[in-house]
Amino acid sequence: MNELDIKLNEAFPGKVVRKDLLHEIKRAVNVPSFVLEFLLSRYCASEDPEEIEEGKKAVLQTIEKCYVRPDESNKAQAIVEQKKRHKFIDKIHVKYVEREKRYWAEMENFASKRIAINPNFYQENEKLLESGIWAEVTLAYNEVEDDDYAFFIEDLRPIQIAHFDEQKFFRGREKFTTDEWIDVLIRSIGINPDWLAERSKKLNGDKNGRRLKFHILSRFLPLVQSNYNSIELGGRSTGKSYFYSEFSPYSTLLSGGQASTATLLYNNQRKQVGAVGFWDNVAFDEVAKMKIKDADTVQIMKDYMANGRFSRGREVTGYASFSFVGNFDLNIHRIVNSYDHDLLVTLPEAFDLAVIDRIYNYIPGWEIPKIDDSAYNNNFGLITDYMSEALHYLFVHDSDYVGIVNTRLKKGDNIEGRDNRALQKTISGFIKLLFPVGQPTDEEFDEIVEYAIEGRRRVKEQLNKRKPDEEYAHINMSYINKDGKKIIVYCPESKFSPATQNPRKDANVSILIEPVQDELEKTTESITSTVQLSSHTGNEQTIISDCTEEAGPKEKTIDIQYGDTGYSYEDLFAEYLKGASIVLLEEPYLAHNFQMTNLVRFIELLVKIGDCKVFRLVTKPGETPEESSLISDSLQKLKNTLDDMDDANMSFEYEFDENSHDRYIRTNNNWDITLGRGLHFYQNMNPNKDNKNFFQMGTYDLSLRPCLKARFTFMKRNAEE
Repeated sequence: MNELDIKLNEAFPGKVVRKDLLHEIKRAVNVPSFVLEFLLSRYCASEDPEEIEEGKKAVLQTIEKCYVRPDESNKAQAIVEQKKRHKFIDKIHVKYVEREKRYWAEMENFASKRIAINPNFYQENEKLLESGIWAEVTLAYNEVEDDDYAFFIEDLRPIQIAHFDEQKFFRGREKFTTDEWIDVLIRSIGINPDWLAERSKKLNGDKNGRRLKFHILSRFLPLVQSNYNSIELGGRSTGKSYFYSEFSPYSTLLSGGQASTATLLYNNQRKQVGAVGFWDNVAFDEVAKMKIKDADTVQIMKDYMANGRFSRGREVTGYASFSFVGNFDLNIHRIVNSYDHDLLVTLPEAFDLAVIDRIYNYIPGWEIPKIDDSAYNNNFGLITDYMSEALHYLFVHDSDYVGIVNTRLKKGDNIEGRDNRALQKTISGFIKLLFPVGQPTDEEFDEIVEYAIEGRRRVKEQLNKRKPDEEYAHINMSYINKDGKKIIVYCPESKFSPATQNPRKDANVSILIEPVQDELEKTTESITSTVQLSSHTGNEQTIISDCTEEAGPKEKTIDIQYGDTGYSYEDLFAEYLKGASIVLLEEPYLAHNFQMTNLVRFIELLVKIGDCKVFRLVTKPGETPEESSLISDSLQKLKNTLDDMDDANMSFEYEFDENSHDRYIRTNNNWDITLGRGLHFYQNMNPNKDNKNFFQMGTYDLSLRPCLKARFTFMKRNAEE
């Protein structure tokens, strides 16, 4: 054990665990970390290598015997019926059913909502009546035929700690320096803080190695700060989704599914609050694939994200935070230096400016390196369950920390309404996390303030790029530091980007690049495209133009308005498909004849160009077996037609993915084309089925057919991506 290990064991006896054991077991079984650590603390509480090996075997045997997997619920119920009793590890809730005037237990993976339970169990542990707890539960089979239940709980032992002593936690925290406590938190989620510091120095030129640590700490903020809205977009395998699914039973991860008003916010039919009433944090995984089922959801989300309240037949208040996480595979340098694209380009269309403006912190996930074996912490850290209880305690106790922010924060220029709320929330969250007792030094407070402004500025810069007027133009937010000096905070990826600092606006709209202008002129060589700045006088707009334009198609966004014409597939895509020998199309919707016809038209374009050798399609199966069969038959016929064409020389591969949602084209000549409505953006020329008219312009030539409102984004990838 090193010095920090010794300190941890002394400050939090019985509340720490060796994280290398967790990593080792985790590779073998897909079980929440806090469940594994509960078992490790039982069987591996030793420094003797032989005892630890025996303990690991016992953990695996216990999981194999007791852990209920969701797809094995029927088997688990059969075991209880046959053996008359069995011990399981599962998450258990207790609900009062008003019409029956009694309580029923529900076990999630065991998949039973009608389990009899003795009142002693939920009277001793009230969490059973709230969000539920993970526990070792001995279930017995009820053989009384007249009873209306099959199973009852014979014994229950909580896996989560039954009581959290905040004063012991505070006393333990006082024994560590700020740097040590940061490392304790990062260790406790299984990452080696030294590994993180080394990469921070190497990748970001970070002298003290703290920048990447702050990115990781930002993931904690929704778990300690109520009604906190954050977003993290970055590379794969950096631990974004893993964090929110593994390290707190008070957080839930919604994986790319539909977000409806009923499930997320409030179910009017059942008169029941949705997920925001049961969790400290609701994380949306793969936010680019997030589906909004009904129009009301977005509006109610806006109300909730703004103030934690919304009206749904009655006034509803919630405290859950929202964390949006997703992958960002595009070139950051190209995005920030593009006038037509921004760092939120991958978000779903439902995320309009009002939703984005309610995001308090944008974590630059592209700076976080991939988590590999070398990143894991092999030393001690806090037991996940103990840490999650500490975070939950801080989540529900807010007022003391808000007072510190209001007293110490000295705002500079351009901090407007929602900016102010964002800074208060982020700074308060960091103080809770790092200084649950005491206060930061002046230097530490300035560091937190600067990071908070950067995270909010990253949001505001993207809003300013999208909005044609000056509503979000005041991006140069500042604060007064400990020395009384005004500090303007920038985002490192866009500080010297004319396209981000001074985006194109409508006529007569002018935005100065103020303090960064001189630095821009000194660093134009560092920007990939050589730029030329014209003088800025009167009402003229600053003009930034490429001096060396490359030949060939350009990155762009096309916004088609309702009723526009002149947009055939050839007009839109031909120049980007030329030279591509492999083309991938994800088009989820092919259930109707017109949709399949559009696919044929697109493939005809590929055949006409003649460069594509392999065409791959990803689509959804139908909603019914008959519909799925029809789609499959149609695709097979199309494939057979291509195979029979001597001149086509193009293979056709297709696959079904029931989770397919995005609509895009990807080519091996490095173009990504996002399709707002997919291939189906043309108006129906024959809306009346009984009176079809095929004798009108646009019936066959798509360049003459009126369109629906749609957006297409053409982005160039690096060759190695």
